[in-house]
Amino acid sequence: MIEEIRISNLGVITDATLPLGKGLSVVTGETGAGKTMVVTALGMLLGARADAGAVRTGARSAVAEAVLRLAPDSPALARAAEAGASIEEYDGDAELMLVRTVNADGRSRAHVGGRTAPVGTLAEIGGQLVAVHGQSDQLRLRSQSAQREALDKFAGSKLAKPLAAYRTAYGRWREASGELQTLRSEARERLREAEGLQLALEEIDGVDPQPGEDELLKAEATKLANVEQLRAAALLAHQALVSEEFTETGDATSLVDTAKRTLEQVQEEDPELGKAAGRLAEVGYIIADVATELASYGASLDSEGPERLAELEARRGELAVLVRKYAPSIDEVLEWAAVSRARLDELTDDSSRIEALESELATLDAELASLSGSITAVRAKAAADLAKKVGQELAALAMPDAKLQIDVEPAGELGPHGADNIAFLLKPHPGAPARPLGKGASGGELSRVMLAIEVVLAAVDPVPTFVFDEVDSGVGGKAAVEIGRRLAMLARYVQVIVVTHLPQVAAFADHHIRVFKSSTKSSTKATAKDDGVTASDVRLLTDEERVTELARMLAGQEESELARAHAQELIDAAKPQER
Repeated sequence: MIEEIRISNLGVITDATLPLGKGLSVVTGETGAGKTMVVTALGMLLGARADAGAVRTGARSAVAEAVLRLAPDSPALARAAEAGASIEEYDGDAELMLVRTVNADGRSRAHVGGRTAPVGTLAEIGGQLVAVHGQSDQLRLRSQSAQREALDKFAGSKLAKPLAAYRTAYGRWREASGELQTLRSEARERLREAEGLQLALEEIDGVDPQPGEDELLKAEATKLANVEQLRAAALLAHQALVSEEFTETGDATSLVDTAKRTLEQVQEEDPELGKAAGRLAEVGYIIADVATELASYGASLDSEGPERLAELEARRGELAVLVRKYAPSIDEVLEWAAVSRARLDELTDDSSRIEALESELATLDAELASLSGSITAVRAKAAADLAKKVGQELAALAMPDAKLQIDVEPAGELGPHGADNIAFLLKPHPGAPARPLGKGASGGELSRVMLAIEVVLAAVDPVPTFVFDEVDSGVGGKAAVEIGRRLAMLARYVQVIVVTHLPQVAAFADHHIRVFKSSTKSSTKATAKDDGVTASDVRLLTDEERVTELARMLAGQEESELARAHAQELIDAAKPQER
């Protein structure tokens, strides 16, 4: 619901705030006062194309702002959140502000919840919140998809179950059809891929690499390539630890043993030295172990000769071929082989997969044909019921000869919503051909047609806010009363904003807003350079002011007691209990 609209420097309106609320809000005023600027402002907020000509003369820009109150689960609120909007919550609802600025040079800016956003985002959000039916633009139900959605919602639960089953089956049908088409169209490419993978895997299997083998072989080859240097180092270290010929200084084993015995001789005088002697004993054992290992190491080097090195280099050469072709390391080659083996299994199973898909598609075709037939039958009945109810509304709206015709025709192929093309057509009078909505009817007639449709659909397919611009054009008397009555009926379900010039319609208002036209010379907001430019103000009327305004609309004589009595009579007749 729109709680408030503020307009600045748009057309003849310098600065105006429209307080709105639930139910029916009517906007009235003298001709040229700027009533349609309300609809223009809403169009700006819905993402309509920027019109620099709508900027008030002398102003740099026109601004339209709206404060909306939405349910927390509103799709429009979710879209605003995606755009980064700042959203305030209170009383279980959420408040969102939309702003559109149009500069005099034609440039335009949009803000959603205090954040700059593309104008298209305004259109996406507004399209879920407001339906505008104007003299030139009938935005809602203009497309066949919108007409189909409206009819399906009108059909209700009788259509919902088969349609849900159809959509599930259709989704699987599309997946299976796409996969089958891919298998058939890419058969040669898949065969070539399978052959390539087969050759690669045979090569890898022939080499039979082991995890980490390349690194292990590299380490062993490096050792054998430096065997003499390693042997000399091991021998020298062994001699330093255990020397066969004693020298003046002795080897490490002898020196440690000497130190140990020296400390043992005096350990009774000081236990601390005894501890040191024990640790030296441990060192002696470690030195002996290391010396033994060095001796074994030297012996092993003597057993590994050039033959082993040649074997290693040959094996490394085989592994290098795999690394060069398939992956940076042997471990990654093995990973590639595992993935490729699974892919090869998939590619070599094409024939059986094609058979399975063909069988599944045959079953799905039969299921979709049955479901689409049921859907068509329900839609045809719902179309007849909807057309009949809309016809009854049109008769009450001074269009007794007009008929809504809803065609449910075969689409020729299955689609995501069934096998039907839905079209709303209007026959303005007997003998005239049925034509699409928006063609063959005046703006006022079309607004009444849309009002009739919306009244019937209100309980099943509501939009939070409806805007009608002079829906009562070309009618008067009893028909005008019926238009007002039906606008009030629609307002039971949704918020309705109506720009009207008929008192019979305005009498049904829950909120009456008047646009006042005045000279800038007497306006408190006027400046010297505004001299000679018409300005307008907007105000929510009190009950007494409503009587005065309806009297003006009836007779052009606000002070006429007869006109005021007639105005009061209209208001009393339009009270909710009388609707």
